[in-house]
Amino acid sequence: MTRRVRVARAAVLLALLSGCALPDVPTERSGAEAGAPPGSAASHLPPHRRWGLPSPLPAAPSPRRHVSRPADGLPPVLDHVPTPHDVVFLTYDDGAEKDPRFVDMVRELRLPVSMFLTDSVAGPGYGHFARLRSVGASVQNHTLDHAALRGLPYTGQRAEICGQQDKLRARFGVRPHLFRPPYGTYDTTTRRAAGDCGIAAIVLWRATMHADDLTFTKGPARLRPGDIVSVPSTETPSPMLRERTTRLLRRVQEAGLTVGRLEDYL
Repeated sequence: MTRRVRVARAAVLLALLSGCALPDVPTERSGAEAGAPPGSAASHLPPHRRWGLPSPLPAAPSPRRHVSRPADGLPPVLDHVPTPHDVVFLTYDDGAEKDPRFVDMVRELRLPVSMFLTDSVAGPGYGHFARLRSVGASVQNHTLDHAALRGLPYTGQRAEICGQQDKLRARFGVRPHLFRPPYGTYDTTTRRAAGDCGIAAIVLWRATMHADDLTFTKGPARLRPGDIVSVPSTETPSPMLRERTTRLLRRVQEAGLTVGRLEDYL
């Protein structure tokens, strides 16, 4: 309890004892209610300033789906989305990090993010991801146990993918239509199993956001329209997920881009 609140509550007690009218009593705000510490000057700033961005993120244009199934009828594999729009797509893996302030960040910035969840990692904390869904994040499939799928028999791959489809449907009431194979490894059997589990597209990435900067799997070392960006879980507590996201969003803005909702384009 802050000194200001203690003083105010003492004034209330004195007013009650003296029969005077009650003064206005300030209330403490939870740290989860704002992007800046409660009571600080920064808490009164616009959302983009509270989260360390120089300007607001422009809304993404109305999406146009340009991705269709390949000739073999199996789900396509994508590390970027062919689009004329100046957008990139933010994707988060595993579900190991459950930073409660990240929920506030997604809500206040209206940030369209996709969470690719592994049951053995995210399962004990699905309530956190329910809160993220309630503020606009989407939940997608990243297998039951984070197994490397390439080379596994069909039954094993199907169990990993369909099993997580069932888990997510039971927890959130939806069956994802996007799937990310652990470690980015897959084969034709993966595509076949994913399609049989109701997956529309297999999502890889061209850029990865690490603690301090981006790396790229191929092509120029800069963000381009349509890039899918992976933000993997880390084993260290710092920098936290929201801090890495702020650094990523600054890079997005420096490139003259904004963030689109992946599910609207695929």
